[in-house]
Amino acid sequence: MAGGLLMRNTAVLAKIETTYGTDAVPTGVANAVLVSDVRARPMDMQTVDRALIRPYLGNSEQLPTVIYNGVEFSVELAGSGTAGTAPAIGPLLRACGMAETITASTKVEYKPVSSAFESLTLYVNIDGVLHKSTGARGTVALSLKNNDRPMARFNFTGLFVAVADSALPAVTLTAWKKPLPCNRTNTPTFTLHAYAGMLDDLQIDLGNQVEYRSLIGGSEFVRIVDRKPAGNVLMEAVKVADKNWWTTIQAATTGALALIHGTTAGNIVGVDAPNVQLYNPTYQDQNGTLMLAAQLALTPGASGNDELVLTFR
Repeated sequence: MAGGLLMRNTAVLAKIETTYGTDAVPTGVANAVLVSDVRARPMDMQTVDRALIRPYLGNSEQLPTVIYNGVEFSVELAGSGTAGTAPAIGPLLRACGMAETITASTKVEYKPVSSAFESLTLYVNIDGVLHKSTGARGTVALSLKNNDRPMARFNFTGLFVAVADSALPAVTLTAWKKPLPCNRTNTPTFTLHAYAGMLDDLQIDLGNQVEYRSLIGGSEFVRIVDRKPAGNVLMEAVKVADKNWWTTIQAATTGALALIHGTTAGNIVGVDAPNVQLYNPTYQDQNGTLMLAAQLALTPGASGNDELVLTFR
């Protein structure tokens, strides 16, 4: 073999499973994912040290007790091109504990759930070496930064399937639409606690706690056991008379966050959180302009399962 494997020659496929942990057999034509910055974890494992005592110094073998795998990657945040048609990112969000609700010709909404979690089969083929994950579940973090692409960073954990050589599949990526950069034209709306701030950077992490479980006498599975949505915001600082963030932060007051990115039906993405608390504020100097940075805690409303809502229109 001349040379080594090329990381750039990577194909990622993802398909929702009908039965948990059963290979859904994604294809390059129907289930390809357009990704950036792929980081495969071929064998996450737990081990036990044999810790042998012998009449000489030296190490002992580590015996694998648990093996699973995972993958991280980023995708661009964009709609399907048609209002009311699920975006290509949909299966990934569903496997992060978000339910998909389609309103024909109008919108597709993703809201968190606390039960009946869906799962993915993931294929990560790196230049002819295939890494499969079944029963995969994960979490997602959104990045909406001025003059940059809107991105979603996924981190999945799944059940290990033996690594095998397999030809790179031909992929169809037309479902993944070109995103609009975040800027004052393409991102017309940002409000936080009913104040229309001048936003530079918004980061939101769904914060799912994803755990692999395998017990004697039981089955192995990946479970979402909790979530703690959080984030960070960076916006221009203002006078107290314009918005008294200090009183808001001191009182641990919660309020709504709303961002709309996109201007044309079919490629409009709404990010909403009804109860957002700001804390740990700091100042930053951005080319001579005073900026206010703060951490965010996203909490549920009275009925729950609404801390973060993504709407594609």
